Amino acid sequence: MLLLCRLTRRSGIGACKEVGHKMDFIVGGLAGAGATIITNPMDVVKTRLQLQGELRVLERGSARYRGMLHALYLIARTDGALALQSGLAPAMLLGFSMNSVRLGLYHISEVNGWTHTAEGTVSIHKAMFWSCVAGAASGVAANPASVVKTRIQAAAHPSIAVGRQHRYKGTLDAFSTIYRTEGVRGYFAGLTATCSRLAVGSAAQLTTFSTVKEYLWQRGYTHSPLMQSFLASLACSVLVVAVETPLDVVNTRLMNQGSEKTQGGLLYNGVIDCLRKIYRTEGLYGLYKGVGPLYLRIAPHTTLSLVIWDMLNNILAKDS
Repeated sequence: MLLLCRLTRRSGIGACKEVGHKMDFIVGGLAGAGATIITNPMDVVKTRLQLQGELRVLERGSARYRGMLHALYLIARTDGALALQSGLAPAMLLGFSMNSVRLGLYHISEVNGWTHTAEGTVSIHKAMFWSCVAGAASGVAANPASVVKTRIQAAAHPSIAVGRQHRYKGTLDAFSTIYRTEGVRGYFAGLTATCSRLAVGSAAQLTTFSTVKEYLWQRGYTHSPLMQSFLASLACSVLVVAVETPLDVVNTRLMNQGSEKTQGGLLYNGVIDCLRKIYRTEGLYGLYKGVGPLYLRIAPHTTLSLVIWDMLNNILAKDS
């Protein structure tokens, strides 16, 4: 949409007509929810690997899941193939609520010129600021769905279970049980980690996406909006995984640990305590557990959601 606006301004057609702010949020949410359907199995595997060997050193051969492919096979064999789509409903709710706020706010900042210099080019500092704001705000909106998703994805047959196990009959039962046993506070477990992860990840993702798209357009490598979005999303997914994985591991652990009333009490007292304990007992490897499936989830999710988001914005801009 940003590219379309620039082209219309430069061709003298007049100011680009923007869709309403409500549609900005809806488009972002639909993009995130749609991508989630494809990437959810990798999210299930990522969650299990991040919880495996929690706060202990795994002896050789003692790991239940011996990597991403083994985890896929073991989950499907033990709990059935549908188990690879565990938590799909809250995951889609998460994808919609998180991306509607994150992409919606960032798009509003783009079309209002808040992410650009006076000359109309992308300002990396401004883009990073607004993507951080959008990411942190989306963390607050999406945290309840993320807590439910994480706990449902972690639940497994005792023979392959890792981490604390929360047994819910479904998404609605999970929301009601958490409220009944942990109160509203339970919905916001790991909120600091969520907001930090999304602020850092969004800064890396959206800033890189905007910058690479503009670079491709200015250098004339491709004038296809679809190809620009595709190549830019591939570039930013690598950076996102590199900076986001440690906070994603922390996020998963904090959300799955439950509350003070959980058997065994709290394992972690916050983000810093969690980072410190993981590094002390599991080493640097512990902070990058599940990096493989996380990349295979983020890369297609980033590509699908950003391409869908950009294409929907372009279509709506043409119709306005």
